[in-house]
Amino acid sequence: MNSTSLLVFDVLLLVSILSLAWASLATRDARNSVILFMAFGLVLAVAWSRLMAPDVALAEAAIGSGLSGALLLAAVYRSRGQQPAAQQQSTGEHNTSAATVAARWAVTLLSAAVAGVLAWALLHASGSAPHDTLPLAIAANLDASGVSNPVTAVLLNFRAYDTLLELAVLLTAVLGIFALGPAAAGYRPAGPVFAGLTRWLVPLLILAAGYLLWAGAHAPGGAFQAGATLAAAGVVLRLAGRQHIGLPAGGTLRVLIAAGAGVFLTVGLVLFMTGRPFLGYPTAWAGTLILLIESAAMLAIAATLVLAFVGGRPQAAGTPAHTAGAKPVPGNPGKE
Repeated sequence: MNSTSLLVFDVLLLVSILSLAWASLATRDARNSVILFMAFGLVLAVAWSRLMAPDVALAEAAIGSGLSGALLLAAVYRSRGQQPAAQQQSTGEHNTSAATVAARWAVTLLSAAVAGVLAWALLHASGSAPHDTLPLAIAANLDASGVSNPVTAVLLNFRAYDTLLELAVLLTAVLGIFALGPAAAGYRPAGPVFAGLTRWLVPLLILAAGYLLWAGAHAPGGAFQAGATLAAAGVVLRLAGRQHIGLPAGGTLRVLIAAGAGVFLTVGLVLFMTGRPFLGYPTAWAGTLILLIESAAMLAIAATLVLAFVGGRPQAAGTPAHTAGAKPVPGNPGKE
């Protein structure tokens, strides 16, 4: 593509991102807002690809759009099912008084002003500093990182503290999910078309997750992308009406989720006790240790995302939903 075509594409991409963002915030219907948000995430993934950041594009498409959209849609249906009938009919009715309209415009203009100031600061900062300092530093130390993918090298080696804290945040989120109690009842059993689709789609998602984990050392991929893809398999099984979707129950699940940050922390402490810096991998073992950490992180991320979708603690296999305390969502024909 020539420069003119790329410029037109970039302009259309920018307009699409801004339009979808505005539409998702401006619509009064929660379900339509979530659908627009998912479209926004997909277009944003294209933008990240255009910026030569395929790792971020994969994470945006899988987590930012797909799984986040599924979580938001589930939340919308559950909140609608818990509302009284009269309140459901009045949903979407908003006060349109002059004061409300003025407040909306004031917030919009203030947000635009803040965005303009931030854009000016970003342009000023990028124009007054060299642009190749970080890439040169990464390239100079890439051989000692244990991987050939610069993104994985940054996330799992050069700035491993950040990734460890991200896994700790996910672990904290699981505590909130467990506080919600047992998971809600699953969806109705899928029809023959969706059931047949599930039989070959779920194994493909599992294989794709394994490939993304392995390829993360030298190509776009890694634990977060692999974990989101593996979680998608669990979401598909849940949508197909499966009450038990492969998640263990009890202590096994807790160990699996804690292993994400636990293995990371254990590796760092062992290295520290042997006289090396915390998470300062030996060059000869860096690749193996990163793969070990990413494998545990992938399973923890996948379990956390699936738990967020089902909305509570999973029950042991063979436990009926009604005896486990799970209640069907009223008012939602897609629920049992």
